[in-house]
Amino acid sequence: MKNQEIKFQNKSDRYSIFIGENTINLLPNKIKTLCPETKKIAVIVDKNIPSNYKQRLKKKLKGYEVYFLPFLANEKNKSLAKTYSLLNILLSKNLNRSDLIIGFGGGITGDVASFVASIYKRGINFINIPTTLLAQVDSSIGGKTGVNSRHGKNLIGSFYQPKLVLIDTTFLESLPRKQMICGYAEILKHSIIKDKIFFNWLKKNTKLILDKKKRELIYAIKKSCQIKMFFVSRDTNEKNLRMTLNFGHTFAHAIEVKNNYSKKSTHGEAVLSGMILASKFSVYKKLCSSKTLNEIKNIYIQNNLDYTYKKYSNKEEIDKLLPFLKNDKKNNDGRINFILLKNVGKTTLSNQNKISLKDLRSITQTIAQY
Repeated sequence: MKNQEIKFQNKSDRYSIFIGENTINLLPNKIKTLCPETKKIAVIVDKNIPSNYKQRLKKKLKGYEVYFLPFLANEKNKSLAKTYSLLNILLSKNLNRSDLIIGFGGGITGDVASFVASIYKRGINFINIPTTLLAQVDSSIGGKTGVNSRHGKNLIGSFYQPKLVLIDTTFLESLPRKQMICGYAEILKHSIIKDKIFFNWLKKNTKLILDKKKRELIYAIKKSCQIKMFFVSRDTNEKNLRMTLNFGHTFAHAIEVKNNYSKKSTHGEAVLSGMILASKFSVYKKLCSSKTLNEIKNIYIQNNLDYTYKKYSNKEEIDKLLPFLKNDKKNNDGRINFILLKNVGKTTLSNQNKISLKDLRSITQTIAQY
């Protein structure tokens, strides 16, 4: 199957995303073309990546002075302290701005590697090679970088676009089902916020995606990337339209912070929970119908994903999330700003969606019952 290319372009940046099997084979020629003055390459690599994947990458970097910087990818390591440590290593190796950093791993690795690239000597060449489904359809696209703080998730960061993104589906072969579900959550989200036809396609093909069937998987990744790029190319710095991509994430980030970023629940599972809670809130606000909510629930039920939201079908569990909502990036004036749903394929972001914690607490019983 031929590699798929998607081109990103906004007012100041342009780069290509290649999707398919063995896209890593494109790397040597792309480095020569995009980074012709590069002599040193630092690979920030997830420690959990199988050794044979690292060897595949290493073979593609012959002729360069290459440093592999192992990174234990977890939310606690997604920090300023770890960023500082990586920066010191790069400085000790004396990489120049014309050299290259490669992020090789999942979303956390990509977020940290791109953040490091954005601030090292005020910006160094960066290429992203995401190895999880979540990173391939979400965090590797759009130029968001960042780390966590004790106040919340992704509150420290920058916008910095890569020179290239290589999405190689052969790296998904060793990915556990739980991590496939994690990435699928973002694919489903993209369909819900933008494309009813794609949503209907997912109704029939979700099982094939989770089972890593090549044709369906590559199509879903490509379609998901195209939807994300629609929003990012029009609003790179997240002033308005790009906020749509946060559908379900206000609750999801609260779930993650409340659980102290526990490995028991992935980011994707939190997003699956958050999308149902946001959809319920949309029904409460009379923005969308119960029929739309049930249509979304059915795709969960048909694929045994309803475990993600059942816990939040009672007031007590929703109330536990409320204190963790106050630091969400979209908030202002002390009010929580939700991305809400009108219908599958159409969302709304307006001042009418803002609500105080006090008012939200008063309606959680109603939301839980939907």
